[in-house]
Amino acid sequence: MSQHNDNTPERSQLGKTSAYVDQYDPSLLFPIPRAPKRAEIGLDGAAAMPFFGADLWTAFELSWLNARGKPQVALAHVTIPCETPNIIESKSFKLYLNSFNNSRFADAAEVQARLRADLSEAAWRGAASPATVGVKLLLPELFDREPVHELDGLLLDRLDIECTRYTPAPELLTAAHGEAPVTETLVSHLLKSNCLVTGQPDWGSVQIRYSGPQIEQAGLLQYLVSFRNHNEFHEQCVERIFMDVWTRCRPIKLAVYARYTRRGGLDINPLRTSHPQALPANVRTARQ
Repeated sequence: MSQHNDNTPERSQLGKTSAYVDQYDPSLLFPIPRAPKRAEIGLDGAAAMPFFGADLWTAFELSWLNARGKPQVALAHVTIPCETPNIIESKSFKLYLNSFNNSRFADAAEVQARLRADLSEAAWRGAASPATVGVKLLLPELFDREPVHELDGLLLDRLDIECTRYTPAPELLTAAHGEAPVTETLVSHLLKSNCLVTGQPDWGSVQIRYSGPQIEQAGLLQYLVSFRNHNEFHEQCVERIFMDVWTRCRPIKLAVYARYTRRGGLDINPLRTSHPQALPANVRTARQ
């Protein structure tokens, strides 16, 4: 896939001074291949992925002009399947959305169609059988239906633990393989990593649902804290967490879902699950 050679994170607009284009320009979108980072965690593309899921985006700063030049605003929920060969670099996504600001569109349906077409092309670029991404627009009359709710589950952060590791340490993960399996949902608000290119902090909450040998909670929390100085994109961190828990703790079923605080008017919320399931409602947490 030679067309991906120039689409490395270092070549994106991250950390660079950017001109803010306010006329519609889909070329601003910058897809980054998932494959190199997946190879780092043992997924070389030859074998079937051990997970399903999607990246759930929320765009809070979407605006355009109607046919008479009057500004319109909306929220957008975007669902990018994890089967896409690319992620969309978030600053390029922001610049792309800004390009709608002074562009005229007939109605919200046209804006939605443009978003779906452009984001699908970027996310599926290079795929043998490209498909589409999901785009839902919420207009102002629906804003008050947008709830705030924390992730459900037993809070790991209640544990009084010592933390000394701040780069990913999967050896901290253990499970009771000799005991009866359990089904649990565990949550932590202490997930922090850093942008792969700029080093700026990314803050998140993470929910781990599993069935199988009981995971030792103190070690799991220490493991999640160990991402604190790690440089990787949101989607890559969640896949790394999934694979570390999957291989170290060997659950029967596993789902890892993280909700990250927004940056540039965008939040990213990746879900990776070992079994097909309905995607969670894109409900923001208090920090988002």
